Amino acid sequence: MLCYLTFVNTSDIIGESQLFRAILAREDSVNLRMFGFGPMFHDIGRTFNATYRCYSVTMYGDREDVERGGKIIMPPSALDQLTRLHIQYPMLFKLTNKKMKRESHCGVLEFVADEGRIYIPYWMMKNLVLQEGDLVQVDNVSLPVATFAKFQPQSVDFLDITNPKAVLENALRSFACLTTDDMIEFKYNERLYELRVLETKPGKAVSIIECDMNVDFAPSVGYKEPDPQHREEHHETEPMDQTDTTETGFIPFACQGNRLDGKKKGAETSPVQLPNATPRRGVPNYHYKKGTITFIRTPRPTVSNGNTEDKSKVFEAFSGEGQSLRKTKGRK
Repeated sequence: MLCYLTFVNTSDIIGESQLFRAILAREDSVNLRMFGFGPMFHDIGRTFNATYRCYSVTMYGDREDVERGGKIIMPPSALDQLTRLHIQYPMLFKLTNKKMKRESHCGVLEFVADEGRIYIPYWMMKNLVLQEGDLVQVDNVSLPVATFAKFQPQSVDFLDITNPKAVLENALRSFACLTTDDMIEFKYNERLYELRVLETKPGKAVSIIECDMNVDFAPSVGYKEPDPQHREEHHETEPMDQTDTTETGFIPFACQGNRLDGKKKGAETSPVQLPNATPRRGVPNYHYKKGTITFIRTPRPTVSNGNTEDKSKVFEAFSGEGQSLRKTKGRK
């Protein structure tokens, strides 16, 4: 057992009651049997409770890491008092504005502030309705580990982020806890985003240090869902564009061929003219119904080779004359 002893000058003898108070002032477990005062006494667990003047981080200096996080800067005397108390780590605190009956929760980053002062992010001061120099009560608390949190972006600009969950996860690394109805801020790509904490589980205030937390987003403030009925009416009233895009269209295999032996015989091809063969711009079927298939049938264009044949003549397959490599008798 760790015991703190106080050496007293023999020329200045103090009474038993004074010695008892001096030992208890050390706030540690002391075996009082050695002093003859009866059974052993243990230090009763206490909580940290103090009142400080509150100032924004900008009054302390250029500390962007503190301004965009959820931790505060406290004086060294707070660290000395916290180390003497049997508190649970990590150190989490509840900030209370008694005048406005507002409270929030935070962690601590450093103990380098001036005595009697604390420096907190400006967004936290807005949540607590505090002005520079106002009094705020600080109590150490123990919060449950977060399992779920729901946020609501305060601007539709948040929808421009490609992966909002990954960005939020990286931003929350500077936070120690979350409180329902708080408005948190973080910076991404030189832009400031605000998110309101709508819900936290398993409690109103939770710790997010080393936890697996599910995240959900509510629709952004100012976001409006497109009206599906209005969009469908707009598509039905839009006329079908059946006009040709160009007067002349692409004709496949209309180029001139080349022979390996260099001869021109049989390499020249007559250009194929396809009437009304100009391409048409693809138009979506706005009357399409789910579960159906629509077949669009178009007449096959007739091929014109410049001869004075009847264009109405129908093409007949395998109607040509046969030829043989070896001429036989009786066959011309």
